[in-house]
Amino acid sequence: MLDFKGLQLRAALLRLIRRFFHQQGFLEVDTPVRQPVLLPESNILPINSGSWFLQTSPEQCMKRILARNRVNIFQICPCFRADERGSRHLEEFTMLEWYRIDGDYVDLMDDCETLLRYLKESLIIQTEFSDTIAGSCFGTMTVESGWERVTVAEAFAKWGSMSLAAALESDRFDELVSIEIEPHLGLHAPTFLCDYPASCASLARLKKDDISLAERFELYIAGMELANGFSELTDADEQRLRFEEELDRIEQREGVRPVMPNKFLEDLKSLEPAAGIAFGFDRLVMLLLSADLINQVVSFSPDDFE
Repeated sequence: MLDFKGLQLRAALLRLIRRFFHQQGFLEVDTPVRQPVLLPESNILPINSGSWFLQTSPEQCMKRILARNRVNIFQICPCFRADERGSRHLEEFTMLEWYRIDGDYVDLMDDCETLLRYLKESLIIQTEFSDTIAGSCFGTMTVESGWERVTVAEAFAKWGSMSLAAALESDRFDELVSIEIEPHLGLHAPTFLCDYPASCASLARLKKDDISLAERFELYIAGMELANGFSELTDADEQRLRFEEELDRIEQREGVRPVMPNKFLEDLKSLEPAAGIAFGFDRLVMLLLSADLINQVVSFSPDDFE
């Protein structure tokens, strides 16, 4: 179980994040945790809840709200993914997610910089947290300026044991990013790994000047992925085609074909240019508390029941 100091820090972070987004004019929303159909993502395993599913992300419902209301929105909520348990993974975890209308992935990178600076400045002046924050990697590295932006192609050229093209061809992209690329990211300042191959971003808009790449990034601090953001794909027909490919992969693996999220696709027709991001709240707490295991920063972990 998390100690009192950790509980205090989580509570302070929740207050500060809400204050930040309220000051930025975002509307806080809440969406169902249990849903009858999910967005198909072949690399994510959902957890069943009867004949429905626990949400792997609030993305589906938040985008439908965005399409119908055209207002900047955010949410802090629990998410669930099967077979995710390790030093940085739990099957139940807390996600911060926000969406910007008339924005793109560059705007989201700017949001990340502004948010993390605000959190550091706000926490370090609070007596009960100042020493903890100052001694963490989050406190010692520079977040005020000098954030790095590295493309995926540049990262593979610099640190990869094979080319980006070869990694994709051999289906080793995710493996090599995890083993060879991530340990080099965000060591001196936060780093955005950006411009992912189109095949690695099924919900993202492609770059106008190079459709082999998607307008997607991940944020890293101290080699840890904190966030995944992208410019939203708003072409419902193209999204349906991409979902069909994801459903094919899931059916091949599971032997059962999930349901196409048709209502989501219908609402997507009304979605104008926008961008959205998923930010790992528990991983941020890990960095602030200098914790090695995600189990150490949640109020209750699976170990507390076993």
